[in-house]
Order: sequence, then C-alpha cells, then structure tokens
Amino acid sequence: MFLTISTTGTLERPATDLGFLLHKHPDKAQSFSTSHGTAHVFYPEASAERCTAALLLEVDPVALVRRGKGKGRGGAPDAALAQYVNDRPYAASSLLAVALSTVFKSALRGVCAALPGRAEALLPLRIEVPALPARGGAQLVGKLFGPLGWSSVAVEPVPLDAQFPEWGDSRYVQLVLEGELRLADALRQLYVLLPVLDDAKHYWVAPDEVDKLLRAGEGWLAEHPEQKLITSRYLSRRWGLTRQAMERLELVRLAEADDLQVEDVDNAVDETSDTEERPVPLAEQRRDAVLTALRDAGASRVLDLGCGQGQLVQALLKDVRFTEIVGVDVSVRALTIAARRLKLDRLGERQAARVKLMQGSLTYTDKRLTGYDAAVLSEVIEHLDLPRLPALEYAVFGSARPHTVLVTTPNVEYNVRWETLPAGHVRHGDHRFEWTREEFGRWAEGVAERHGYTVRFVPVGPDDPEVGPPTQMAVFEMTSKEAKAA
Repeated sequence: MFLTISTTGTLERPATDLGFLLHKHPDKAQSFSTSHGTAHVFYPEASAERCTAALLLEVDPVALVRRGKGKGRGGAPDAALAQYVNDRPYAASSLLAVALSTVFKSALRGVCAALPGRAEALLPLRIEVPALPARGGAQLVGKLFGPLGWSSVAVEPVPLDAQFPEWGDSRYVQLVLEGELRLADALRQLYVLLPVLDDAKHYWVAPDEVDKLLRAGEGWLAEHPEQKLITSRYLSRRWGLTRQAMERLELVRLAEADDLQVEDVDNAVDETSDTEERPVPLAEQRRDAVLTALRDAGASRVLDLGCGQGQLVQALLKDVRFTEIVGVDVSVRALTIAARRLKLDRLGERQAARVKLMQGSLTYTDKRLTGYDAAVLSEVIEHLDLPRLPALEYAVFGSARPHTVLVTTPNVEYNVRWETLPAGHVRHGDHRFEWTREEFGRWAEGVAERHGYTVRFVPVGPDDPEVGPPTQMAVFEMTSKEAKAA
C-alpha cells in the first residue's frame, strides 16, 4: 500500500517543515514494525519549494492469516488460497489507516512542539492514494471527500485490464486530493474514510471504536451529509455501536450550533436516578438461557465446547453449583484471552480447581471429554463446513456422551429483522451456514435418534410470531435406557 503527502513552500516558510509536522526527518528513511507487516516512511523530494512524504506499507499475508483476519475481504470464508492471495498488500484499507495512526500519531493529534504555529495553520496539501478500493464507486468517493474543504477531489477509476478496455473498470480508484487544510485534519479524514470506502476492517470492531471515530471525526463528521453511511461502515455495521455513535454525534452538532459544551447539552437526565430499562444484548440472553437449562438438568460438571474468549465459562464460574468447568477451543489465541478474562493466574486455590481450559478440535474424539454431566455448543456448529458436522456429531454424542447437550445457533429466518444486515448475507463472515427452524429441527431430531437422546427446542430472544426467535436452542437429554447403560 502506498500514500504520499506533498506540500509547497517558500524560503521563509519552507516546505520541509512537513518533516517537523510529521515528526519524520526528510533526510532519513525510517521503518516501523506493525502487527501485519512493516511501514516505511521516506521523502522522494525535499526542498524549500516542494516536499513529499511517502508511506509504504508492506503487508505480510502470512501474519495477516495467523491473526485470524486473512480469510478474504472482511473475513469471507472463501477458498483457502484466498487467505494468502488477495488485494490486502496493495489496496488502501484499514491496515493503512492503522499504520497512519501508528506512524504519524503526533501529527494526527496536531501536536508539534518545534513548530506549534505551523501545526495549526492551513497548508497547501496534495495527497495521492494510487489504489483505493471504493465500494460505491468514484461517485461515493466524491461524496465523502467533497464536503471536507478540499478544492479538488480527483477520482480516476482503475481499469480491470488496460489491454482490454471492454472489460470495464475495477472497483479500485486512484485518488488525488488538493486543497488548504490543517495536516491533522487531513490525516484524520484518511484514518476514517479509508476503511469506510473499503467497507471492511481487518480487526474486530469493539465498543472503543466509537470513541476512536468521534476523536478522528471531531470538527467534520457531525455535519457531514454522509454521516450515517460513514458511521455504519466504520463500525462494520454493528447496529448498537452505530446508534450510540449517531446519538453522540447529534449531541456534538447541537452543542456546536448553540456554542456550548456537549456536557451542557446532555444534562437532561440524572444518571444516578435513571430507571429506564435498556435492552438486554442477545449474547447475554443466550448465556442466561444456557445457564437456566443447565440448572434445570441438574448438571454440575460442564463442558463448554468452542468456548472462545471464555464469556460462558466466566458465568458458570460464578455459580457454585457448577463444580467442574472445562472450556475447549481449537484457537490458542482465544484460550489466552479467556485465561486473561478469568484471571486464572490470580484465582484462589478452590476456584482454580473448578475450572480448566484446554485446546482441542471438536471434530475429533477426545477421551478427556468423557464422563461429564453436560456439554454446551453455543454458536459453534455454524462455523463448521457442513461436511464436518457428522464428525462433530460423533465426537460429542457418540464418544463424549454427556447426559445433557445444549446447542444454540442463529435462526436465519430472523435475519430479515436486522435492518443493517444485507439480504442474503449471514450474520458473521465466518458462518458457513445458517439454518431455518425446520432445518435445525430436522438435524437435531436425527442426531437424537441416532445416539439415544430426546430433544426439545427453546427460543432465545424475542420470539417473533412470523420468523421466530433470533437464536434457536436444542436441549438434548440422554434417554433413561441409554443413561442406565452409561
């Protein structure tokens, strides 16, 4: 990935002041390690009249895959080769945005101790991005950068193949921005809008991304005509985060209109006496449903198969009736995060004896998993390719054979109720399938019949009369005959 920032100057105010503002000396070529490669900063030209700083990001595709986000664009589960052969090393994306914030951190904040006046002044800037993915085309690029004070926004589509013009244009453009802006403002715009135009992020969007967006969007996002699109895409269409950001941006807009501080506008409610009920997140409703089913089954020794980052294990650990809790996941990174969440290294001796985390694949039989009262597969089966389901079925129901098995999975019929989920898309990029209630019921009843279990179904979340609940849960109980044999 490649990006250049150029400015012009005079002998009195030389263009090489750009080096002070970026905190990178024009006479040096510097390299910086990032989590997915190496960023290089160098100056192709540096004189009093004109100075250009270049940022070159070399992405390591293998490192990208190892960190779990290399499955095609936006985590799409395409062929395995697509994890290594894609446009990530070449086209501007969230990878380049993160490199910008890492390498030019002080410049993004508008901090320059050597030339504080220049940091606040408008500079004649020219920014070039040779390969920019534009989901929405050149027109959208103009809509996003046009209202931000640039005198010229030149967008040139990149053809699929210059030798075959009849093939048309690719979804990539070459972008050139020219105008007089503060350097910090220009960098903040790029930090937000590069991943917005790419419409994908290489990392999980957590709640703190709202604060990052508002910091980078200070002074321009609240009044931007495409605010909703920018916010939604930047937050990877996570509806709850998008709504939170939009509400805070509206407060900023109202405060600026009345020349007030945001705190002076948002003072209508005393938070200490706020009794308004807030919606319970679906993930929390799912955990509550699982805990209720385990208590009803009288389980005390529980397996969390595909435990991920340990949220359910943490909830189980809080209830003393669960005397032995084992979290199993194939991902070492997920288990490491779970260990931090549970603070395993700081648990008392009695608590530590109740919980264990171990690596294992759910599609292979494992003698360590036999003899437990219950097993939970919460939002797990949809992450497997359909041909691998029989292997998981045998490993859990045929080999481990806990008395109770709980399986939760998305109800695809409910997807039409998610306003931000495009038609035909699954809820998560790594989902290999999502079943209707009928499909899930047919699979679960077949599993129960083949392995000596009964099964009943429990809705999780609001049970819509037309499309059912957002999550469906199957509760498998070993038949009395099989239980006696066991």
